[in-house]
Amino acid sequence: MKFIDKLLKAQRKNQSLVCVGLDTDQSKLPRHLGQSKNAVLNFNRHIIEATSDLACAYKLNLAFYEALGERGWHILKETLACVPGYVVTIGDGKRGDIGNTAERYAAALYDGLGFDAVTVNPYMGYDAVEPFIRSDQHCAFILVLTSNEGSNDFQRLTIAGRPLYERIIQATLKWNVKDNIGLVVGATHPNELQPIRQLANSMPILIPGIGKQGGDLESAVRFGCDKNGRLAIINASRSILYASSGKDFASAARTETLQLRDQIQKVRDRFF
Repeated sequence: MKFIDKLLKAQRKNQSLVCVGLDTDQSKLPRHLGQSKNAVLNFNRHIIEATSDLACAYKLNLAFYEALGERGWHILKETLACVPGYVVTIGDGKRGDIGNTAERYAAALYDGLGFDAVTVNPYMGYDAVEPFIRSDQHCAFILVLTSNEGSNDFQRLTIAGRPLYERIIQATLKWNVKDNIGLVVGATHPNELQPIRQLANSMPILIPGIGKQGGDLESAVRFGCDKNGRLAIINASRSILYASSGKDFASAARTETLQLRDQIQKVRDRFF
């Protein structure tokens, strides 16, 4: 199945644009889970079981697993095995290197781990992106205008009268011959999201920055969606994962996810 079809199916089936970010920090786990080798996996499993009917995607930030050494790779594979097959999985590693290295990254994330999509840094150009978009079953989410404060350092620099992030979008439009490129645009940039969507009217947009980072949810939905109220993937991580530090962490995560899904749906009902 093409990635874009899988995403649309998941959004339709679960009536959701929510992406749960499994940026699981072992130091923040509920105390009753302990610090055993299986603690992170058990935490992830419970979160997925509690939220998988409310989410269209899960995004795993690879740094939290790579920091665990060789067992982190095992936890990644076992976590992905817990995700229902119709829900999209995104490996958030922000990869971007020369062609032969990029090929190995793509093989590791797609073939080795089984992710549906990955985040990719386009700084090194097309040959750093191409291995991630060879199959329409996979998607590369290209960093365009990220949610962190430092995004202003380079991403807004002007080139021939247009900001760099817009030049990146224009390049992705040329590369997107298989309809398997998406964009990463932070919810902390609401004023830019609308013109970005107008440029990339049929691409999925992964939107981090909701919740702890203070991104504007209404703008993320209103301007991040396509004309049919789809294709926005609105990520929340810490606000869901750590909704409770007690034994009720999974049910609290479900409540938080449900509230976010319903808030998003109210905006969709108003504008689409």
